[in-house]
Amino acid sequence: METEQIQKELASYIGKLLRDNFGRGPETVFVSVKQPFITVYLRKFLSPMEKVLMSEKQESFVQSSRDILMKSLIPEIKAYMKLLTACEIEEFYYDWNLQNQSGMFVAICPESAKLDQLATLDYPGKQEVHEEINNVSQQAQKVPEEVVSIKLNERTIVVIRTGIFVTIEREFIRMGQTEVLRTAKRRVEKRLLHNSTRMESILDAKIDDSFTAWDFERDKSVILFIINPNQKGSNVLDK
Repeated sequence: METEQIQKELASYIGKLLRDNFGRGPETVFVSVKQPFITVYLRKFLSPMEKVLMSEKQESFVQSSRDILMKSLIPEIKAYMKLLTACEIEEFYYDWNLQNQSGMFVAICPESAKLDQLATLDYPGKQEVHEEINNVSQQAQKVPEEVVSIKLNERTIVVIRTGIFVTIEREFIRMGQTEVLRTAKRRVEKRLLHNSTRMESILDAKIDDSFTAWDFERDKSVILFIINPNQKGSNVLDK
């Protein structure tokens, strides 16, 4: 099956799956397949009940209820991705931007050679992106042991951080307190990313959305930037 057809099939399947389980599906689903990555960007995805909860400042309740639902949906999504791409999904990340009514999934296949090849590809501002990611990470916990970023297409940049947890975070993980840790890190890291005005200048593009998620067992994190090159960032670097 051609890549474009796979992307359409996945978008249709995920839209229906979310609609069946959340009561309302996303208005649009954008899927990008570029081995070893499958990325999914969801827009206008907030059910009527969730809108009420958000208006009552119950964002944490919406997050936790979605986390519960996703535990049952992730195996189904991974199985369908494997069916279409013949790729066993090794890692799966998701995150929501409830204020923007958006969300993302990032699936990674165990294709280390392809990942290494993509990681060597350059794009404008790549080194500066890594520096800013290190800066944000240091404010939240510590500088990652490794940062890899890939520009999958004109609108999608994936950043992978490994070796990011400090001693107290690793102790929370050993104690099984990952949900508490996830909630705290969501608030801190996403706030720092949102406040990072330098990133748009580096990329010379508007950042429409940013997401971050973690794999606590692997001591790893994925950040996804959805950018709009037609709306340029403030060119602070040239000043």
